[in-house]
Amino acid sequence: MSNFEVIMGVVLVTIVASAIVLYNNLINLRNECDRAFGNIDVLLRQRTDELPNLVQVCRAHMTHERETLREVSEARAAAHAAHTPAEADLASGLAARAMGSLFALAESYPDLKANRSFLLLQKRITGIENEIADRREFFNQTVTAWNTRIEQFPDALIAGPFLKGRRRPLLRLAGIEPVRVNLAA
Repeated sequence: MSNFEVIMGVVLVTIVASAIVLYNNLINLRNECDRAFGNIDVLLRQRTDELPNLVQVCRAHMTHERETLREVSEARAAAHAAHTPAEADLASGLAARAMGSLFALAESYPDLKANRSFLLLQKRITGIENEIADRREFFNQTVTAWNTRIEQFPDALIAGPFLKGRRRPLLRLAGIEPVRVNLAA
């Protein structure tokens, strides 16, 4: 075996090993994107699972606000039907607007604002909103890393043909606008 053949063998092994490492890194990053969305999906479902409890507590106090309560129920149905990041983004916007309206209306009902169950639900939903914001940031960082890697050389050589690498959208996930409490009242 000549020196040339040995050098070519080493070069070939290096290229194949590098391709394998790149492929495995891209697989890991793709799975990390899926896991990050899965974590957000769990929180979104927890948030929407609180909606029936919230509607039940509000229904006893809000006799004239049936439309708002119906919007909350519709938002919950849309959230449960969402399975992709894009669908979750849309459903989250509906849920956030509906819950924001409900919390804003609650300001007009002193008995409801003082209701222990309502206050606990409001606190729980606010906590979930904070967790969603944290997880959304991690998801978007992971997706940005994925999108960058699949477009860079030499990763693009592997991502396109072997992984069908496509850009992933970032999540916006509308949150519930905080209710401004009038302390002068």
